[in-house]
Amino acid sequence: MYWLIIFGLVLGLLPMMAWSTSSENSTNRIQQQVQKRLAAGEKANRLIKEQSPYLLQHAFNPVDWYPWGEEAFAKAKDEDKPIFLSIGYSTCHWCHVMAHESFEDAETAGLLNKWFVSIKVDREERPDIDQMYMAATQAMTGSGGWPMSVFLLPDTSPFYAGTYFPPESIAGHPGFRDLLAAIHKAWLEKREEVKASASRLVAALATSNEQSTSPIKAEVLDRCFAILEQSYDVKEGGFSQAPKFPRPVVLMYLFSHYLATGKEKAREMALFTLQKMAAGGMYDQLGGGFHRYSVDDSWFVPHFEKMLYDQPQLANSYLDAFKLTKDDLYARIAKEIFTYLLRDMRDPGGGFYSAEDADSDNPYRPGHHSEGAFYLWTREDIVSRLDAKDADIFLAGYGIQADGNVAQDPMQEFSGRNILYRARDNDEIAATLGVKKDEVAKSLTASKELLFKARRQRRRPHLDDKVITAWNGMMIGALARGSRILHEPQLLTEALRTATFIKEKLYDGGRRTLMRRYRNQETGLPGQLADYSYLVDGLLDVYQASQSPEWLQWATELTERQIADFWNEKGGYFFDSADDPSVRIRMRGSYDGAEPAPNSVAAHNLLRLAELQNRPEWHKMAQRLMESFSEVINHYPPAMPLMLTVWQQLENGPAQIVIAGKRGAEDTEKLLHIAYDTFSRPRLLLLADGAENQKYLAARLPFMETVTPLDGKATAYVCADFTCKMPVTDPDKLLQLLKE
Repeated sequence: MYWLIIFGLVLGLLPMMAWSTSSENSTNRIQQQVQKRLAAGEKANRLIKEQSPYLLQHAFNPVDWYPWGEEAFAKAKDEDKPIFLSIGYSTCHWCHVMAHESFEDAETAGLLNKWFVSIKVDREERPDIDQMYMAATQAMTGSGGWPMSVFLLPDTSPFYAGTYFPPESIAGHPGFRDLLAAIHKAWLEKREEVKASASRLVAALATSNEQSTSPIKAEVLDRCFAILEQSYDVKEGGFSQAPKFPRPVVLMYLFSHYLATGKEKAREMALFTLQKMAAGGMYDQLGGGFHRYSVDDSWFVPHFEKMLYDQPQLANSYLDAFKLTKDDLYARIAKEIFTYLLRDMRDPGGGFYSAEDADSDNPYRPGHHSEGAFYLWTREDIVSRLDAKDADIFLAGYGIQADGNVAQDPMQEFSGRNILYRARDNDEIAATLGVKKDEVAKSLTASKELLFKARRQRRRPHLDDKVITAWNGMMIGALARGSRILHEPQLLTEALRTATFIKEKLYDGGRRTLMRRYRNQETGLPGQLADYSYLVDGLLDVYQASQSPEWLQWATELTERQIADFWNEKGGYFFDSADDPSVRIRMRGSYDGAEPAPNSVAAHNLLRLAELQNRPEWHKMAQRLMESFSEVINHYPPAMPLMLTVWQQLENGPAQIVIAGKRGAEDTEKLLHIAYDTFSRPRLLLLADGAENQKYLAARLPFMETVTPLDGKATAYVCADFTCKMPVTDPDKLLQLLKE
């Protein structure tokens, strides 16, 4: 790209390396350390006043850090200095490497303080800032990651970017101090070239928001499947080579495509991928929950960080698989994910924390801190805690070796230790050791419980304890779905507790606006599109599970505010970011990745709310929204599999199941269970309870006044476009209707 060539000439540098993620010690420990260092008389910078755990980790750097804001911008303008912007998050491994090597180094800090105005941003608090500068970094270097290192004009226009920089130049990659000197020289000697290139880059980024004008092609659903099938790993599951990231939106699309077309291959690819992920080291075999990604192609060696946003999405994938197959494996994994989250990631008030670090203290080597140390085991430690027979079964089942089971270990992080993974299933263990299968299952359950208790005595990885509205919205929805699909009413109670927490702590009812972050009893930062759309999605699932209209009403209010604050009428889509003059461009994401594009989620919400609230204008808005992404979808359909899934629902038209019966009555519950348990075409589930819920719906959907129990029995009405088939009172007949 032209700007990469220009900056190579201007600065005489090569493109930068891109890195991913990981981190340091516990957030509560960070608070303690902050107080301890202040009490010892250490000098803190401005970040000491922030709530972000990531910013607090940098509060005692010798770098004269500023948080994002007018104070920093004014200083850059007044002193005629470029801005150095560093973006990361508290559980990011390479962020901490660069901090230790450069930001804690007095010489490097001196250069930054002399030549630049330095700003620190937590990407999880400010995804709008991260999104814009990530787009700039990818445009300039062809890749991106964290830490993100971007150099800006005083007006915040980016002119040079990279990710991690080593302190000294190595192997053709510039050292950070050399880079600072080169940019300072260019700033003094080639200022106009730098400004002109920055102007061109900002203009180019702005064009990425241009809407499409062509329709979505009818063949994209089949073409998306064909592309995924071509990239599918038939041996290990997943849709890429190493590293492998979980991408639940792809699994959702495959299940939807299977329902629409009957293609067994779509079903098979999704289920096999879920099986392989659950058996691998990327899944925490003792404590539940998934790590961020696998560095190899067999889901064996994880990057040990755990992110909140992965967990509810993957729980939903396993819930879908359970609905489809009734295989208890999928139900067990979903339950274990929920158990992990409720046990280890819950704020006392009811919210869920953001992340756990990859790095942790090594229990076998006191004083040392390394990747995955909390989760690793020596063979000797396992054998010493189990009796001989149980040890043999566990060692065989989880692939434990005397010298450690990680063969590819270039950084020597796992020497002599083992990653737990399912090397053999129970049948194989029984055949290998000559014991009964039920004895194997019983032994493994007991051994896992013993080892889990032993692991609880270790020092946990760093916890980022801020509560993010968007990710809690995901959790609300997954818990609500889990309550019905797993027949676990307590999960709905937990979903309602989280929804209430968000409403009380992060919602201004007077202005009907959301905030993004809560930590240490403090709420801050305007909500972004993801906060609105993910929360509305979760509330609609809570409504489906509870049939309590207050949650549907709140989802509607939030959507009205979302439209008022984020809708781009000219473009026909939602901006991802809140309106903030300090952020040069309001971006829109066009990729359903680790987190789905907020516009994809918004489209799904609009379709459901259009039916539930009889708002045909929202149906049209959803259609226009999806068509605004047609260029992306037509070019490469797997970029937006969630948007495609929603588009398929739009093409099929609305569908509903209405259960008319007394709330809580046995016959009503039987019909509701069938409706929830059957894997079929997506339908909204409505309860005509003769009371509050039916009255609320009937005020908007006149046909709801006409659905009543027949002969005193709870009755199911299966409808499409609000035209219903003959009502049934027999659960078996309802099941047959849904399967048809």
